[in-house]
Amino acid sequence: MDRFSTDNLTAERLNESHLADLVALHLDSEASRYIGGVRSAEATEKYLAVNMAHWDQYGFGLWTLRTKDGAFAGRAGIRHILVDDVDEIEIAYAFTPSLWGRGFASETATALTEIGLSQLELPSLIGIVYVANGASRRVLEKSNYRLERGTNRHGEDVVIYRARR
Repeated sequence: MDRFSTDNLTAERLNESHLADLVALHLDSEASRYIGGVRSAEATEKYLAVNMAHWDQYGFGLWTLRTKDGAFAGRAGIRHILVDDVDEIEIAYAFTPSLWGRGFASETATALTEIGLSQLELPSLIGIVYVANGASRRVLEKSNYRLERGTNRHGEDVVIYRARR
């Protein structure tokens, strides 16, 4: 599934042509605050390679997101992640701050959940959210994820939400 659309966004499988947009997103301190912090262009290039390899290995991964007028909106996806030594599959999303508060995260989380649970027939999906990120917590709750537990990742307190098939 290389592409999908929501009411307001189009998604395209991550590829090399998206590097400049991802670099800009990852260099934005506001956009990167809850996704691990600012990343250099070199770190984003490695991030891109790892996430393209994820697609090759699993047949799903990250997409870049564009508004209907073609403007870069962010990135989102479904990917394997190690959490407390357990292989989990998470949904993840990050948007350019100028688009925050417009419902794009909820729209995207709903679409990713449908893709993961119904189309890919995964048994469950998680969302990992910094404790202080109330907006993202509300997004997951609206998408029928349930708070499962708290943990610490990379020195940050996070909570894990889960949706099951």
